[in-house]
Amino acid sequence: MPVDAIAVLAEPTRRRILDELRLADSSVSRLVETLAMSQPAVSKHLKVLREAGFVSSRTSAQQRIYSLEPEQFRALDAWLAPYRRLWNRHLDALERHLEES
Repeated sequence: MPVDAIAVLAEPTRRRILDELRLADSSVSRLVETLAMSQPAVSKHLKVLREAGFVSSRTSAQQRIYSLEPEQFRALDAWLAPYRRLWNRHLDALERHLEES
């Protein structure tokens, strides 16, 4: 997973766009309306997400339709897996401690 993926996802607007695309593929105009943002701002964020591999676009008539690309999310999940295991161990230890108290 490229290190810059974390920086890309750190931006709240980009996460809101991803949340919308998780529900359904979308045109820029629909995202503009849903997010109540300007078209240039949405397009700028979509460009960053596309370059980072989180979204792709296809042309349909006069519109660009954006959708999520699962591979980058899989890479992010794989990178997070050791941290998740670490926290699970700590939470399991806390649970045991609380049960003993």
